[in-house]
Amino acid sequence: MLAHEQLESGESVLDLRVATSGTRPSTGHVLVLVHGLPRAAGMGRQAAGLLPELAEHLASESGWTVVTGTLSGVGGSTGTFSASQWRDDLTRLLARVGQDDGRISLAGFGFGGSLALAVAAGDERVRGVATFAAPAHLEAWCGPAPAFRQWIIGAGVVGDERKLLEADALKTDVLSIDPLAAIASLPPRRLLIGHGTDDLEVAPSDARDLLAAAEGRAELRLIQGAGHQLRADPRMVATLLGWLDRHR
Repeated sequence: MLAHEQLESGESVLDLRVATSGTRPSTGHVLVLVHGLPRAAGMGRQAAGLLPELAEHLASESGWTVVTGTLSGVGGSTGTFSASQWRDDLTRLLARVGQDDGRISLAGFGFGGSLALAVAAGDERVRGVATFAAPAHLEAWCGPAPAFRQWIIGAGVVGDERKLLEADALKTDVLSIDPLAAIASLPPRRLLIGHGTDDLEVAPSDARDLLAAAEGRAELRLIQGAGHQLRADPRMVATLLGWLDRHR
């Protein structure tokens, strides 16, 4: 079952999907899926396109409630991208799903994984984080500030270009998300780091650097032959389902 909601986050209105199982008993726990930041031109509206279907599948197979929302500027959500706005969006989403006493975990893809680590580091309600193809080194991932800003515009995650930060401020804001520092603070909370061995956008070595920052206190799953887009990879889905099942 998949329910649709809208959620206000500052000046943005976020699209939210909440999936529950119609066949398995509820565990009382919640998994929040966090999409990434697309690089391809015009892909901002489709960046989270597969996540509602994934949420339904995970909920059906696990008994967890699985929530996915499109952050500012993505999908049907209004607003304009900035790392701070996305952090606020995810924090607002957690406030919505964290009203009960159930366990909350995050699973983030690409930059969404880096963001999930940062938000979890400041929110004790989050008991576990899974990342897939998450960059550990955002300075290198962004590249030069002017080119990064043009990438954001081209990707289509800008509702109002007048509200988009200037190049240096936009990149500095992203660098305030420090995945290595965040993951270092998370153990003994549950951590899963997934990465494709053939990822050309974020090097697999970033996954090992995240593991090292957590002092080895995380599960590392390298998916042989997989590239950057792991959302539809059945091996990723099986890995995530196994992680959920071990942490009921």
